[in-house]
Amino acid sequence: MEEYCCYGYCVDMLVKLAEKVNFTFELHLTIDGNFGSYDRRNDSTKREWNGMIGEVIDGKADMIVAPLTINPERAEFIDFSKPFKYQGITILEKKGVKTSNLTSFLQPFENTLWGLVLFCVHLVALVLYLLDRFSPFGRFKLPQSDETEEDALNLSTALWFSWGVILNSGIGEGTPRSFSARVLGMVWAGFAMIIVASYTANLAAFLVLDKPQTTITGINDARLRNPQENFTYATVKDSAVDMYFRRQVELSTMYRTMEGKNLHSTEEAILSVKNGSLKAFIWDSSRLEYEAANDCELVTAGELFGRSGYGIGLPKGSPWTEKVTLAVLDFHESGFMEELDNKYILQESKACSTEENSPATLGLSNMAGVFVLVGGGIFAGVFLIFIEIVYKRHQMMKERELEIARAATDRWRGTIEKRKNMRRKAMIKNMQEHRGLHGPNGRMSAYPEKSTINSSPTPQPYQRTLSQKDIAGDKMIFKENLV
Repeated sequence: MEEYCCYGYCVDMLVKLAEKVNFTFELHLTIDGNFGSYDRRNDSTKREWNGMIGEVIDGKADMIVAPLTINPERAEFIDFSKPFKYQGITILEKKGVKTSNLTSFLQPFENTLWGLVLFCVHLVALVLYLLDRFSPFGRFKLPQSDETEEDALNLSTALWFSWGVILNSGIGEGTPRSFSARVLGMVWAGFAMIIVASYTANLAAFLVLDKPQTTITGINDARLRNPQENFTYATVKDSAVDMYFRRQVELSTMYRTMEGKNLHSTEEAILSVKNGSLKAFIWDSSRLEYEAANDCELVTAGELFGRSGYGIGLPKGSPWTEKVTLAVLDFHESGFMEELDNKYILQESKACSTEENSPATLGLSNMAGVFVLVGGGIFAGVFLIFIEIVYKRHQMMKERELEIARAATDRWRGTIEKRKNMRRKAMIKNMQEHRGLHGPNGRMSAYPEKSTINSSPTPQPYQRTLSQKDIAGDKMIFKENLV
């Protein structure tokens, strides 16, 4: 049984390639550990390739079997086979625990939708009130009494009905009376059923399945485009990804930001992401997806960009290039490359899979806003009851003052009427006494008794009838008494 220094995706492919093309090989790792970059060496003005590409150019190696990205800079000096794996560039970051705020229970709906629902609640209440008030069937008499008549739906009762329907609370009184208002009430009940069902379903998605999310949206994230001191990101120095950022003009700001922070190996960069010294690591998608699938603390963010492929490198003009290319294409057609993907890249940790698929347990941080809402309702109720008590006392004091004022007014009016009656009685009495005892000139008058013998109606010499002047004098005396 043969033993090899290395194992993995590329080693299995190399063994299969040697069998297919019929060649033998000796495998060794590159001395400096680099894929290859075109830089100056030892302060020389001449630029040379280092790493695996430098060894092929210098004749120290005949073939490069590694996740070597095909790009224009490398293709100018060496030949590449057809890509044995297609990939792109993505971003790796550490999962952050998603913090729930007090408004977590409001997340199922956007602010605009919440505003429209509140507006509809009050609008429907107003329309119900108007329909029931102006409808001829809005008032009706109770069946057991011909005298008692119930009023139409008032505005406060309409608001209670509208809120009761949307909150699915029992409504015993205050329902619409007219047919037109009841039709609107049924439509409102259907609207409330749909809104409540949608809210309940989305609330389960937001709270029960609440998982940590990535903080980076992708390559166009503002924190990547606009450098920040507390947010560091990097790639591997002198790698294909480094060349990609150097080549893209629109990414020049990101390249200058990463240039002094780039690390020497992929393993070092991934470890830096785990310990928090590096917020994001930009690298090949196949490697980062593998790391994220097997490490529950890591996650890839955003969509792929800078798509390219891995190829087998050979010296410029090598006779093996065409044979290796045909073998790679045959591997794709036969499904061998897919087997390698499933064996090494598409593996997923069972622990991470179980954690992702299991629903999150709701805690106080998720539902704290609901308890705050209940506390706010209790506080509002206590505050309003004090206002009601103060208002009722003020109203009772005003009513008491009005009663006192009415009683004082009634007593004053009674006293005035009593005095008037006493004056009137005294005046009448004085007038009667004056008319009975005094004559018209203020002198005493005597009226002798009538003779029983002589009953002649002829007046006596000392008697005379009252003239108009005497009557006028009596009226003047009566007026003086009134005054």
